[in-house]
Amino acid sequence: MSRRPRVPGSRSRRSGAPLALALAAALTAPLAFTAPASAAPVPYSVTALTFTVEAGGRTCTIDADLYRPAGVDRDHPAPAVLATNGFGGSKSDGSTDAIGKAFAARGYVGLVYSGLGFGGSGCLISLDDPRIDGVAASRLVDFLAGTRAADDGTRADYVARDGKADPRVGMIGGSYGGAVQMATAAVDHRVDALVPLITWHDLAYSLDPNNAGGASEVPGAFKWQWANGFYLIGETQPLTEPNLDPSRINDLTCLHFVSDACRTVRTLNSGSYPAARTGPLLDYARSVSPVSYLRGVRAPTLLVQGQADSLFNLNEATATYKALKAQGTTTTMIWQSWGHSGGLTDPASGELNLSQGNLETSYVGKRILAWFDRYLRHREDADTGPAFAYYRDWIADPGHTYATAGRLPSLSRALYLSGDGKLVDDRKKVARGSREYRNLPLPTSHSESSLAGVVGLPDPAPYDTPGTYLGWTSEPLPRAVDVVGAPRATLKVVSPGTERVQHSGDAADKLVLFAKLYDVAPDGTKTLVHRLVAPVRVPDVTRRFTVSLPGIVHRYEAGHRLRFVVAASDDAYFGNKGVKPVTVTSSPGDTGVLELPVVGD
Repeated sequence: MSRRPRVPGSRSRRSGAPLALALAAALTAPLAFTAPASAAPVPYSVTALTFTVEAGGRTCTIDADLYRPAGVDRDHPAPAVLATNGFGGSKSDGSTDAIGKAFAARGYVGLVYSGLGFGGSGCLISLDDPRIDGVAASRLVDFLAGTRAADDGTRADYVARDGKADPRVGMIGGSYGGAVQMATAAVDHRVDALVPLITWHDLAYSLDPNNAGGASEVPGAFKWQWANGFYLIGETQPLTEPNLDPSRINDLTCLHFVSDACRTVRTLNSGSYPAARTGPLLDYARSVSPVSYLRGVRAPTLLVQGQADSLFNLNEATATYKALKAQGTTTTMIWQSWGHSGGLTDPASGELNLSQGNLETSYVGKRILAWFDRYLRHREDADTGPAFAYYRDWIADPGHTYATAGRLPSLSRALYLSGDGKLVDDRKKVARGSREYRNLPLPTSHSESSLAGVVGLPDPAPYDTPGTYLGWTSEPLPRAVDVVGAPRATLKVVSPGTERVQHSGDAADKLVLFAKLYDVAPDGTKTLVHRLVAPVRVPDVTRRFTVSLPGIVHRYEAGHRLRFVVAASDDAYFGNKGVKPVTVTSSPGDTGVLELPVVGD
């Protein structure tokens, strides 16, 4: 057993692979929120521990660090914070290690561990499955309850309790370390508070999104860059962890993941989606996602999602938020600036930076401290803040970048797709006309190189190749327009080639398109907000369909124009099978509609 005394603010000497570290971090109203008072940092000690647990039919070793504040003992107990790493990280990476230090310095007992399949922990990568990862984390809650010991006999009999074998414990972490919180809370109701950051709601949507309304059973467009990046990180674990526990080896065809995870990625990579093969695998992806088990989550939950995130976009957190609210679970939500696609390792000024532990000096950090004050320290007067808050990048003062609201903004402004390529504000202004585009054998539109922002590589500006997309552009705006939320489009397309094959039994024969919104400056410069697009596999081209675009928080300045684009392809996704010409026809009585959640309307 090793004890490493730490002082607040000291730097960890441990490091991991740069990519793993980066991936690990994963109604306007006056700002009305009283931040918790800061206190002098508390010294603490750190003890390395291992735990042997049974999870998913395997025996797993969990590698953990226990942070114990000075003065905390059986007569002076403290609540605990449990955390684990993002995908590819470990207990030793910068952001995960920082969680243990930050909360120990504020008087919490910290238990930070390497998730199953990462760092020094054993067993396969099982995608935060509640039946495996959730159960394993629950065994650590047993340790914090004082009902089980670490492998060396260490016990934690100094954690505050709400009852016999019921420790007062909260969880925090990002991305992979975010979903595991909900997986744990679903199987162990002793968890008292959750703070999941930049994580998913439904992996079937995250990795194979179909943004067509009512088409959840139709596979989407495979997000091949993100998915294969993570798959390679998992399968190449010996490069970052040379002495693997034997329980972390599956077989030669699927080295470090559970078999269902490998089969899912391989099927998506094949580009073929017959129902007999795809359905069960998408069911598996959902089974390890909060969408399938949120009904078991009762712990008060502060959701924090990133605006710059094409991996887990704002729609995912919104779906989780709505589900928890509907079942009566105490829930609030913040849309911060950074996510997997930007700001992860270098947040904007004033934003939460877990590696720096700037909890008292960032809006999100203050909200987290207040959340734990209320639900772990039982401070009834703790102000946990509004139901919804969002970061505004057009505000220069870091102290006023967040706006708050009592509810999510609703769709409030409609624009119409005119046959002459204009985006008009009145159906009567729609000109009759039809225009066509077609896809080519290779991708002809670019939104992002998905891993470029994570690893710090340059990424070409978004573009669309003429003839392979259609665009509709508004007149210059007379005043600024603030869009907060997920725009929605209602479309009708004509594609005879698709119509002939779309019921073949292979979803790959259906039409795929990509919807997106640009901001066009007076000088013609186009900005694709956070490089976000909405992939759609159209359920039936003979019927009108809706498209839920990714949520954004963006100000379209006065003089700028909105441009709505439907493209045939996107090189970050798999697209159409075969060449599929598409025609869009407009008339005043029958045209596409773009609806925007505009704040202040």
